[in-house]
Amino acid sequence: MSETDASTRADGAERGLRRSLGFRDLVVYGLLFIAPMAPVGVFGTLDAKSHGAVALVYVVATVAMAFTAFSYAQMVRVAPQAGSVFAYARVGLGRGAGFVAGWMAMLDYVLIPAVAYLFSGIAMNALVPEVSRWVWTALAVVVTTLLNLWGVRAAARVGFLVLAMEIVVLVVFVVAAVVVLARDGAERGWLSPFSGDGSQGAFALSAVLGAVSVAVLSYLGFDAIASFAEEVTGGSAKVARALLFCLAVAGVLFVAQTYLAALLEPVASAELAADPEKQGSAFYDAVDASVGTWLHDLVAVSKAIGAAFAALAGQAAAGRLLFAMGRDRRLPGVLARTDDGVPRVALLCSAVVTLVAAVWAARRDDGLDRLVSVVDVGALTAFTLLHASVVGWFVVRRAGGPVVWWRHLVAPVLGAAITVAVIVEASGTAQVVGAVWLAVGLGVLVVQRGREPERGRGSGG
Repeated sequence: MSETDASTRADGAERGLRRSLGFRDLVVYGLLFIAPMAPVGVFGTLDAKSHGAVALVYVVATVAMAFTAFSYAQMVRVAPQAGSVFAYARVGLGRGAGFVAGWMAMLDYVLIPAVAYLFSGIAMNALVPEVSRWVWTALAVVVTTLLNLWGVRAAARVGFLVLAMEIVVLVVFVVAAVVVLARDGAERGWLSPFSGDGSQGAFALSAVLGAVSVAVLSYLGFDAIASFAEEVTGGSAKVARALLFCLAVAGVLFVAQTYLAALLEPVASAELAADPEKQGSAFYDAVDASVGTWLHDLVAVSKAIGAAFAALAGQAAAGRLLFAMGRDRRLPGVLARTDDGVPRVALLCSAVVTLVAAVWAARRDDGLDRLVSVVDVGALTAFTLLHASVVGWFVVRRAGGPVVWWRHLVAPVLGAAITVAVIVEASGTAQVVGAVWLAVGLGVLVVQRGREPERGRGSGG
């Protein structure tokens, strides 16, 4: 009997998740959460920061995030459970570290969907300005929550259609860009997206690395795949393959679209750096100037729908995290209840918190900036503990058989160094929010440990 089955039976027959997901479903959830055209919103910022070497930024960012994907792929085989990083840190570092990892990941899993819902509300408000953006935002939350409550398999089917639409729009952009480039030529040098456009001087590796700290945020969400480990048919190896596959696909898509957009961009990176207001719309402006408004509108509609379903995947992952922490009694046990294999209580709790955050932000002029500034710290802290879990399980505890030093020590240490570096580069607001959230979590942990003798302390590692 697996550890998951044992814990499920111990907590009652109504607390199990239904195994119904295949490899394609996992890939759909992963790519939905990442969003195939995620670089659209940050293209101008990255172009300015990297001195025009925006495609190179995504090559480096993909390699950097590969260390995190590799650590996930190792630990999902060790603890194929719904809690993802919560479960991994628990077995690799102990129950206290597991709680901290889950607590920090919770901040990410609640706020990233809120940001995505807000993106959807803003896009729909631009298309139908008569309806307030907070109404569109709330509507997106309600529709996707109903799909999640329907069941993970049903949500994956609808998500597949949305993902297909996003891929089609991306293909249309690529074809249109290639036609324009073949007809009119490039605005910049053909290799400039990898070497810089020269408007800010010679190529600077430090500028590229500074932009990478922003670009890695485009990948946040691929790890949500691991949250569905207890609902996959075929074992944890399938989850590991899906993680690595999603990261590779996202990397290729991100590099391709930023390369083409950079070639179409008529504004030099130095001008973007000098005028930050142009950065947010740089991708759209390049499309407008070279291809036409029709493609701008098509991309905008795709982003509106895609953002809502990115939030759907994030909300589903958040529900599984709350479910796992409730089952382990690290959060109220009611969160571990399921109905026909669906953790509806956990999903509803996640949806309510996300709805409040998204609508609050939608009703403020600076709401988007406030949300975006804090979404990354929770995930990056959890990623750091994930890497430490690999070292803890395989090197310190020697519980995974013979130690393979490059796999069990070198790779996770490099991965942790990258995530710590990105946290250091985060905004002051993000660091403060992350520190406060961590402090609250440590307080909760202290209270729980004080009560453990009453529940039979010593049941975990």
